[in-house]
Amino acid sequence: MSETTTATKWVLDPMHSEVQFKIKHLVISTVTGSFKTFQGSMESEGDNFENAKVEFSLDVESVDTNQEQRDGHLKSEEFFDTANFPHIKFESTSFVKESGDNYKLTGNLTMKDVTKAVTLEAEYGGSAVDFYGNHKAGFEVTGKVNRKDFGLTWGGITETGSIVLGDDVKLIINVQFAKQA
Repeated sequence: MSETTTATKWVLDPMHSEVQFKIKHLVISTVTGSFKTFQGSMESEGDNFENAKVEFSLDVESVDTNQEQRDGHLKSEEFFDTANFPHIKFESTSFVKESGDNYKLTGNLTMKDVTKAVTLEAEYGGSAVDFYGNHKAGFEVTGKVNRKDFGLTWGGITETGSIVLGDDVKLIINVQFAKQA
């Protein structure tokens, strides 16, 4: 008798998740920021996450670098242009177990009006049942994207020859998903 598994739906728990990014400023220090509003879902075969389908969207207006003037600049047409492109979206094309709790998460990232394939590292942190009986699964997703690949080209070189912003943006995303009944 063969055993069949049914698709399990998981929804991102924003209260126990965070989305951070880091970028070099003047190539001598790092600026860290985050997005405060986002949502996501995952569909897996039972509790096996290999080949899971992941969708994620964040509200660019929620960008927070702990500096109001810089946040306003990031929302402007020179960067994210939130008036015309209010969301950054990710949709997975593969989720492959590498070894142990480590996975490669590949998918299409859309920022502004540009969609590019990206591959990120995903480390499974485990699963647990919370105080309310909800089954949770946690992941830390990390990787790097080149901002210029997505049309985020503001910056350049100062009068003294210093590069204003680095091209690579580090992503650090800690997410907790809640299994849906």
